[in-house]
Amino acid sequence: MKKLLFFLLCGMLWVSSLKAQQTQYMVFEFVKVENEQLFDYIEFKSLMEKVYRQALNDKRIIGWDFWSLQSGADNSDFQYIMVTYYNNPVEMMNGLDEQSMMEYTKIAYPHLSSVQVAKLFQESLKMRDMPMRLYMKKITETKDNFQMKPGVLASFDLMKANEGEFDTYEKAEDEVFKPIHQKYVDQNLMGHWSLLRTALPLGSEAKSTHLTMNVYKDYMQFFNAQSYEDINQTAAQREAVNKGLKSRDQKWVYLATLENVVR
Repeated sequence: MKKLLFFLLCGMLWVSSLKAQQTQYMVFEFVKVENEQLFDYIEFKSLMEKVYRQALNDKRIIGWDFWSLQSGADNSDFQYIMVTYYNNPVEMMNGLDEQSMMEYTKIAYPHLSSVQVAKLFQESLKMRDMPMRLYMKKITETKDNFQMKPGVLASFDLMKANEGEFDTYEKAEDEVFKPIHQKYVDQNLMGHWSLLRTALPLGSEAKSTHLTMNVYKDYMQFFNAQSYEDINQTAAQREAVNKGLKSRDQKWVYLATLENVVR
């Protein structure tokens, strides 16, 4: 009996550990580039893909995306979104310092000298600004095998849970909205959906507390999803949806196309 309890306890700890290891932490960096420098920055982000691939090979990150904004609250605020994926919050907060980035650049581009690498980074810092950075933790997602690749479309929906309704909002997303999005995935109307929570403590004046990613393989799938109407939805389900909507404020929605991806 004691051996059985021991093995059950070990199994529970193993499952808990495995679940913790699968949790993703993500940094969203909203990038602004002046119009006269857009062409130079397009070249620079292609260079960055190779640099982040070196960071992936070194197990410093578990992924990196570069998104081009199609629409949002105010396109003059930023034109791109960079998303870097990490295994744990410590690695996320430490991030990739400038020295590490330069070292990975040297590996990716061995023909460049140390002086050329340093100059490249100084020029890149001058041509871009990051007016907003979000540290997020993924807390739930749909079951799917969707593969991120250039051309994929996504909407990034920034939410703010109403004061005192933080748990109510997350419960609504998990129990009401995730099944709806799972149905979309199963019917080939969506590629992937996930809910993220801010990974840093925030006060009541925070602009957002959560983010949902709605991912589509292309514009055709996106517009099909927008026009879809679930006529089989019951009155109870509609009531649950409306209650969930009232528990949060949808602050901004950004539509973006994936241009570069590292996995």
